[in-house]
Amino acid sequence: MNKTASVVIIGGGISGCSIAYSLAKKGVKDIVVVEKDYPSSGATGRCGAGVRMQWGTEMNCRLAKYSIEFFERANEELEYDGDIEFKQKGYLIVASTEREAEQFKKNVALQNSLGIPTKFLTPKEAKEIIPHMDESKIVCATFCQKDGHLNPFLTTDAYAKAAMRLGVEIMKYTQVTGIEVENGKIKGVQTDKGYISTPVVVNAAGGHSKIIGEMAGVNIPVYAERHQILVTEPVNPMQDPMYMSFSHNIYCQQTPHGSFIMGRGDANEPRDLRQTSSWHFLEEMAKTCCTLLPPLKDLRVVRQWAGLYCMSPDRQPIYGSVSAVEGFYLACGYSGHGFMFGPVTGTIISEAILGEKPTIDVSILSNDRFDKGELVFEPSVV
Repeated sequence: MNKTASVVIIGGGISGCSIAYSLAKKGVKDIVVVEKDYPSSGATGRCGAGVRMQWGTEMNCRLAKYSIEFFERANEELEYDGDIEFKQKGYLIVASTEREAEQFKKNVALQNSLGIPTKFLTPKEAKEIIPHMDESKIVCATFCQKDGHLNPFLTTDAYAKAAMRLGVEIMKYTQVTGIEVENGKIKGVQTDKGYISTPVVVNAAGGHSKIIGEMAGVNIPVYAERHQILVTEPVNPMQDPMYMSFSHNIYCQQTPHGSFIMGRGDANEPRDLRQTSSWHFLEEMAKTCCTLLPPLKDLRVVRQWAGLYCMSPDRQPIYGSVSAVEGFYLACGYSGHGFMFGPVTGTIISEAILGEKPTIDVSILSNDRFDKGELVFEPSVV
């Protein structure tokens, strides 16, 4: 079944649905989101769902601040019939070395200058926030109460329903098989359910973004990397904020229903599309968690799973148009932070497509930066 669209968005995670909603809200008609499974079935539904404003670059601070302020009013803005379950219990980020502590001081100064209420804490002050932590393992910490956690499935559902009310079509269980480019311009998208004629394509395909780029003849220097998470049995409330350590490679949070969810990064993870689980992850995660948060050693693990990070060379998003192909836009390369940037992604990409003045200037995050050698490294990542 062939059809025509003004914009085709490839990927039905939070990025794709947010972009669709933002465009439709601005009056754009005939928007189609193409999703190979169902909305939030990919990286969005497999993420840890924590959101924070505590970053080390001004760009990421601004992107995160915009998004968190949206999450605070999302139920009303999106007229959702449910609840995205946004809980602002904060992030406690700990430093284990003096070098890391110096970076944290710079981070807090930057964040405070942007209106982000982060506090610099001593180990004793940090323990007052999470009493069961071993404060002897850290030299300082930072805390921002406005950081938090929300439900990725319900958040994406809220965006998808709001977009569909505005006329957006979401094609579920539809595989993109090709992108037609003619004389350097987007002409259409081929799917296993037919051809869609369109002048604009947005690549919001997460871990599959490089493959989609190749279909349009565009090289995007990203790769898919497996990242794993585990979840424990639910227990009575004992930890409000997310506990995070960059040097110890851990993030750990108790969810509203009582389970602890935790994950870590691993540079040796496979760089392909596999989403299997490993014993190595479970063992290393348990060692780290039990060392830093000793009482958690008594919890039983219920399950573990994996999702795909779309990794960029500087671990920063890739936003905007592509100089080589007119009508082709990128919203990828988040390196694990795509969910928390979901709201701002919709705004940024919709403005780029419509030629509007950007709410946040993200020109330094274009795909061209890699050819120019103008990478923007983020120091505060797990």
